[in-house]
This record gives sequence, C-alpha cells and structure tokens, in this order.
Amino acid sequence: MAGDLQFSWELSGSGWATYRISDAAGEQKNFVSYCTNALADLLYGVAGLYGESSAQRVSFDLEPAEVRWRLRRQGADVDIAIYYFPDMHASWGAPDEDGRLSWSSTQPRRVLGHAVMEAAQTVLSLHGEAGYREKWVQHPFPVAALQDLRRLHQQDDDCEQCQGRSGS
Repeated sequence: MAGDLQFSWELSGSGWATYRISDAAGEQKNFVSYCTNALADLLYGVAGLYGESSAQRVSFDLEPAEVRWRLRRQGADVDIAIYYFPDMHASWGAPDEDGRLSWSSTQPRRVLGHAVMEAAQTVLSLHGEAGYREKWVQHPFPVAALQDLRRLHQQDDDCEQCQGRSGS
C-alpha cells in the first residue's frame, strides 16, 4: 500500500550502519559498510528524483556483498527495487536484473523523500557531526546532501509533516 513506508538508518558500530526499509508487504534490513559514503549516496539519490532524472541507483557495500537500490520515478510515485549481489566486486557494472530482487515497493515520492530525510536527521540529532565522523570513520556527515533533500522536499512535495519546521 502506497504511503506506508518506514525507513531507518542507525550507526551500528565503527564503520557500520544498519538500515531498515519496510512497507505493509515486507521488510529489508542490511548492515552497510563505510567503504562507500552510503548515507550521502542515498540522500543524493533520492534528491535526484526531484530533478530531470527519472531514475537513480544507489549501491551499498555489505563486505563482500552489494545491495543496489534502483529508484524510478513514475509521475508522483517512485518504484523502489533493491537487488542483492553476493560479491560487490563481481557485480561491478552488471545489470540490476543480474542480482536477486530482495525487496520492492511503490511509494509516493513525498513519502520516500520525507522518510529518508527524517532518518538522516535522526542520525545527525543523535550523534552530531563529530560523533557521526567518529563512528562512520571514512566520511563526514553529509550535511549538504541532507540540506539539498530537505529543500527539494519542502519546495516540491507540499509536505504536511514539514509545515512550520526547519532543519539544521
């Protein structure tokens, strides 16, 4: 069912994060490595859905596996498909369909944008920029990516949950 999306991102150890995405039909949970700038990549990927591009891909390193999110905008909705590849190095450049489809959903862009923005804001509020860098190690907190997504979401989505709120 569209609009029932839940998303969280938690730092789960030095250089590791756990994300969970779910809707009424199912859930996906993975442990993401700091080998990529995963949270920034996700924020920029979702923000990219507000521009000319109707498709975005975001890849997360699970050491050694990969999960690849394919986001396709269809009008006001986004088709989310998450593919699993057992070896990130072997899957480099492979078509999405070479992976195993492990989760999919269609959600309004405003719901996806809000969920990802709020999850990132929760991480920032909980850890701060210094705490994030200490735990994530390789990359600073993606402040600019969060600000971009927030600006686009508030400007284009007429988000009722955002009315009267401003972020950092």
